[in-house]
Amino acid sequence: MKSRGCLIAAVVLGAIAVVVIGVFMWGVGVSNRLVTLDEGVRSAWSQVENQYQRRADLIPNLVETVKGYANQEQDVFLGVAEARAKVGQMTVTKEVLDDPKTFAKFQAAQDQLGSALSRLLVVSENYPQLKSNENFLSLQTQLEGTENRITVERKRFNDIVQSYNTTIRQFPVSFIAGFRGFHEKPYFQAKEGSENAPQVKF
Repeated sequence: MKSRGCLIAAVVLGAIAVVVIGVFMWGVGVSNRLVTLDEGVRSAWSQVENQYQRRADLIPNLVETVKGYANQEQDVFLGVAEARAKVGQMTVTKEVLDDPKTFAKFQAAQDQLGSALSRLLVVSENYPQLKSNENFLSLQTQLEGTENRITVERKRFNDIVQSYNTTIRQFPVSFIAGFRGFHEKPYFQAKEGSENAPQVKF
């Protein structure tokens, strides 16, 4: 009878051990999946940054080319320079992805730079010789290509963030996400008024 009781206790302890090990392994799997998703968000973010940097690198050459034909448009050049400097002053760290307010400031600075560039390109409409300048046309093409890449990378970033945010909010993964410090990431939002087609001709 005593041996039977010991056998039952051993079976119960074994079952508890299996359950504990199973829960632990599940938790490890979930944790590893969250790390993978988080790294995916960071990777997508770095691609967005790369394209913003490419745009920032093109701006000085574009401004100098336009200046050669339209030097009197100083307010436009100043606006571009100030917007680019503001973007350059922002220290973009991984914390940006965890702080919606900082992320919104970053996005606002990039939107301001985009608006300043649009004004610069509108200026070119008033200078026929500039519009036919080979260097300007090349820079404009590169800039337009960069803007397209930015749009693509921002959409890719939002898709990955959606997958990440959905996963960390699902039950019971949300428990492990909260325990491990995984929080929702902000999305890129459309700029106010972007639903209206721009009145710019190239």
